[in-house]
Amino acid sequence: MATQAIAAHPGIDTGRSSYDRIMEHNMVLLAAQQRARRGPTPEIFFVKRFDNSRLVKAPDPTRAREMRTFACAMALLFGLIMIYGWQHLSSIEYGYRIESEKQQIQQLEEQNRQLRLTEAQLGDPARIDQMARRLGLASPRPGQVVHPDATADPNAPALAEATPVLPAIR
Repeated sequence: MATQAIAAHPGIDTGRSSYDRIMEHNMVLLAAQQRARRGPTPEIFFVKRFDNSRLVKAPDPTRAREMRTFACAMALLFGLIMIYGWQHLSSIEYGYRIESEKQQIQQLEEQNRQLRLTEAQLGDPARIDQMARRLGLASPRPGQVVHPDATADPNAPALAEATPVLPAIR
């Protein structure tokens, strides 16, 4: 009667191995999960190993020609894009350089204007006359000023001149 009581207990099973009990328990759990999910069973993927070391790729001249043509077309396109970019960046650089030169020209024109103004102020006859009077100089007397481009007046007083006499060459 004791054995019947032990065998009747659902958690204890005497005649089976532990592996069988675990498998049965897993099957019960899987059935419960499928009932709860009511969807497809999970997919299982197996890795298959193929030995392709004996395979040799056959040469395809058409594909090789297409690839060379494509590579040449891409190289040409790349070259054209690089030339366009170089020209674009050069034009931007030249624009900055032109603006810099224009600013320098404006600065030089302003400096030239300032120098002409200073020259006009320094060459003012009234200022020169005032400075000459401070230094003790007087106005020139008539006939004392000689203009180099004017013709000599024969009646005007002349200063003595010493002209060297050249010996005659015989």
